[in-house]
Amino acid sequence: MTVDWVGYGYAALVASGGVMGYVKAGNVPSLAAGLLFGGLAGLGAYQVSNDPTNIWVSLATSGALTGVMAKRFYGSRKFMPAGLVAGASLLMVGKLGMALLQKPQDS
Repeated sequence: MTVDWVGYGYAALVASGGVMGYVKAGNVPSLAAGLLFGGLAGLGAYQVSNDPTNIWVSLATSGALTGVMAKRFYGSRKFMPAGLVAGASLLMVGKLGMALLQKPQDS
């Protein structure tokens, strides 16, 4: 069993971004969204760690965050936090997309 460290790191980034939005600006929706999507990303990383072909929760979470945060980045032109999360989410989509294209290995 391999641990999806990248997925867990991504989940921590998303959740901590929501917490920072709350701490800096008192933004409760940011806290709620960060914890929700961070939790879903963590669940996805757990699933990928147990079964490398079970990528759907991770893919849906990172895909949704790519779209939402890219739109926010486009509107604000501010790298923090929208650009950072959009870029990290896009990298996760790419990582998971590559996992889909890999041939299953014989054990």
